[in-house]
Amino acid sequence: MIGIIGGTGLTQLDNLEVVRRQIVRTPYGDASQPLIFGKISGNDVVFLARHGGGHTIPPHAINYRANIWALHSVGVKCLLAVATVGSIDPAFFPGEIVLPNQIIDYTHGRDNTYYDGVERPVMHIDFTHPYTEALRVICKQAAANIQQPLHDGSVYACVQGPRLETAAEINRFERDGAGLVGMTGMPEAALARELGMDYAALCPIANHAAGRGESEASIQYEVMMKRLAETMGKVRGLISEIVKLHKKADV
Repeated sequence: MIGIIGGTGLTQLDNLEVVRRQIVRTPYGDASQPLIFGKISGNDVVFLARHGGGHTIPPHAINYRANIWALHSVGVKCLLAVATVGSIDPAFFPGEIVLPNQIIDYTHGRDNTYYDGVERPVMHIDFTHPYTEALRVICKQAAANIQQPLHDGSVYACVQGPRLETAAEINRFERDGAGLVGMTGMPEAALARELGMDYAALCPIANHAAGRGESEASIQYEVMMKRLAETMGKVRGLISEIVKLHKKADV
């Protein structure tokens, strides 16, 4: 079964036929919200809004361990995350969608592993390629099927938040090789890997990063959110096709 994690701008899926909601207790506390079980185009999915249904949980305060554990505990083996970003790469523009292939973690203080206690000995997972390539292939095929433009490949810089970045920080991330900047990609991807779950991310671009393009002087939050709302229609259409293809591939 495939799970979908919604980020900023995607606290619900309009194309999801809701069947039931379930509160899942985990050893790591409460997830961001009850899991929402439903169907998209007749296919079973589980949806979770990582910031909560009312978008009230900031990126650094999300209980990532509880979220991923809860989804895994109900049988989710594959996770498709939606993670809103700012564009650093000049080839990427607001309103477009990117499928990243690498990530750099700049966060701090987040509970980022399940293997940190005496009951679960230390484990060093392989994280060379943080996104599951087979799932990325499905995402690219889905985009081609519905003629939805999708940028293939970029490095996602995951920052602490909740504030936006300085222009100097963005320059640093670019020097490090990043093309996107967001706040929720880690430790989500690593936790999914620890539990053996496939994981990929769709990254809708809400704005140019600080100091770039139309954000050269400042980032206009109202403009960013308006554009993001428009872009989410594309994301929902893409998710629907991904779910169909994933079901076929899983049979």
